[in-house]
Amino acid sequence: MSISGRAYIAGAYEHPTRKAPDKSVAQLHAEVAAGALADAGLTKDDVDGYFCAGDAPGLGPLSMADYLNLDLRHLDSTDLGGASYIAHVAHAAQAIAMGKCNVALITLAGRPRSAGHSGTAARPVIADAPDSPWEAPFGPTTVNLYAMCARRHMYEFGTTPEQLAWIKVAASHHAQHNPHAMLRDVVSVDDVLASPVIADPLHRLDCCVVSDGGGALVVVRPEIARSLKRPLVRVMGAGEAAKGQLGGEVDLTWSAARRSGPAAFAEARVTPADIKYASIYDSFTITVLMQIEDLGFCEKGQGGRFVADGNLIAGSGRLPFNTDGGGLCNNHPANRGGMTKVIEAVRQLRGEAHPAVQIGNCDLAVATGIGGLLGSRHGAATLVLGRE
Repeated sequence: MSISGRAYIAGAYEHPTRKAPDKSVAQLHAEVAAGALADAGLTKDDVDGYFCAGDAPGLGPLSMADYLNLDLRHLDSTDLGGASYIAHVAHAAQAIAMGKCNVALITLAGRPRSAGHSGTAARPVIADAPDSPWEAPFGPTTVNLYAMCARRHMYEFGTTPEQLAWIKVAASHHAQHNPHAMLRDVVSVDDVLASPVIADPLHRLDCCVVSDGGGALVVVRPEIARSLKRPLVRVMGAGEAAKGQLGGEVDLTWSAARRSGPAAFAEARVTPADIKYASIYDSFTITVLMQIEDLGFCEKGQGGRFVADGNLIAGSGRLPFNTDGGGLCNNHPANRGGMTKVIEAVRQLRGEAHPAVQIGNCDLAVATGIGGLLGSRHGAATLVLGRE
């Protein structure tokens, strides 16, 4: 069964806070839920499907359904890390197409900034994880597991730090127009290269911000979407994939988006060349570059040339990306950026992005996410959305 045209995103909301020391995680979930439902013109009493991931406190959807006082007939707690919420849109569309629910609410929230978390600390050891005995003794951190991919990409294809820096430059050009963005100053390639090296070859400005906050989406049946006074954003195609150690045949130069992207484009019956706007998961600059290649916007190994010289900047670039500033400049709530990727894609398709970065005649967008660790094991989800 194809989900193309079987569901629509009717509501989208991004929490304005970037630091919330006075709020609980559950409270943030409730606030973004209320915001998305208000945006759609619905109430919690209309919701009969609920989707959340590992950021939800307590027993996940059970605790949150109780806290939000939802009367549900469908729940989903799929966890693909930061890619979860992109996958949730597809899962919601599947559930709606099968008659399991009519109005699906998806929420994300967290407060890692208030808790003092970062990507430079050793990752917590999960005692019963099958990889722990082999990897935990080396003290892997988030940033060095991405830095390995960057260094390997440079070795294989001649990618340069300057080319990676252009991704941050593009994000900063967009973030200057976002009043909520954590980093609003426009930076240059030299600024990125002058920032401290965190994990060779990644500089501090190659890394995403750490923020509190969250976001929510409301996915509905087509007839409900058409009854609401909101622009119609249609779910056209989706794909999911995972990549691990591949039985020892490790290749750090590609991501699972190599599989999730083509699946999404095929279901939507479009090609990368048709896309007007791209929300690309940007935990680090290398994450963006690899996904651009893996999604088919350029050949493998050509990502460095593709992103250079402002080619990702709205209004002048070949592929406008992350026009809210993305995780590199705007926010990365709960250290999971997939939700905000969908939200900005919805804004672009509705014509509600900031005028300085709004893409003209934006009728087709892609949102893609990477969840987990690019250098060890991760999941990917890709979503193609269209304006109707």
